[in-house]
Amino acid sequence: MTRNKISISHIGFLSPGNYPADDPLDGLEKTLALLEYGEALGFASAWVRQRHLEPGISSAAAFLAAATQRTSRIELGTAVIPIGYENPYRLAEDLSTVDVLSRGRLNVGLSAGKPPHLDLIGPLAFDGDWSAYDFSHQRVLRFQENLRSGSLGDDDTLIKTPFGAKRPRLQPHAKGLADRLWYGGGSLRSAAWAGSHGFNLLIGNVTTGEETDAFFVAQARQLALYRSSGGEGRRVALGRVIVPLDSADPRTRKRYLDYAIGRTERTLAPQGERRTLYARDLVGTSHEILERLHADPILPHVHELRLELPYEFEDEDYRQIVRDFVTHIAPELGWSPADQRAA
Repeated sequence: MTRNKISISHIGFLSPGNYPADDPLDGLEKTLALLEYGEALGFASAWVRQRHLEPGISSAAAFLAAATQRTSRIELGTAVIPIGYENPYRLAEDLSTVDVLSRGRLNVGLSAGKPPHLDLIGPLAFDGDWSAYDFSHQRVLRFQENLRSGSLGDDDTLIKTPFGAKRPRLQPHAKGLADRLWYGGGSLRSAAWAGSHGFNLLIGNVTTGEETDAFFVAQARQLALYRSSGGEGRRVALGRVIVPLDSADPRTRKRYLDYAIGRTERTLAPQGERRTLYARDLVGTSHEILERLHADPILPHVHELRLELPYEFEDEDYRQIVRDFVTHIAPELGWSPADQRAA
């Protein structure tokens, strides 16, 4: 197997934030504790998904506000917030507040397009005829502009406040947050758009097959187009589902391997009308996983690797996975704890 030269300086992990439907507090508390644990292990970033109608994190802003008070160094990220259900101004206020509370550690991942479950949530989230609602990239740009904009109105516009007359602007102003925006890329169009509009890029183990059935070919084309469209020099974080077996007990090992087998079929051919392509999960000993990572043709072209934790596992599984990853795998990819202290 070909071994590519890899130099990873930044490692992160993505948590699904799942919980029992009848006990959300238990799962949310465990996810907060997992972020604390990841920080102690030396991870540079921790990311959470935002998903609706599922027993998981439905408000990344609210959850990460709590995480800012439980961590002190680790970067906190959203991967991703579907902008379709959000008000670009109110979301900017909420996430600016989170960034200020975190002392500038927030990374905001976004996606455009029609959000999931629109037939169910649309009538609840929008006033009037939501079927013609704007779900385009323009909503993302409006959010970006709200973070960047200065005073509102003309030069003479003032508002009355308990502190006297003030020039109106979005508050709080989170300096630098507009430069820490990410776009979830999974197609040539989204990659080009992210590069040309100054967004960092999130790519993972799911992508769109455009003129190819090969996952890595599709993703390599997207990454190349992102950089040629203006993304050269910006951050790219690559996600892979990685489940090391090293310190797992025999029963847990079997469960992990059964999980991987159950997801293999979807990797064999494009899925659905959008021709969705899936990368195979990396489940095995650290040695086996490292062999596959060194054969990954995308990894040599990025410096940030995001460990994507599976949905179906328990808290103790997640802790074992992140511990084995940072102990046995990350150092062999060029990472060291000193990299995180300097981040």
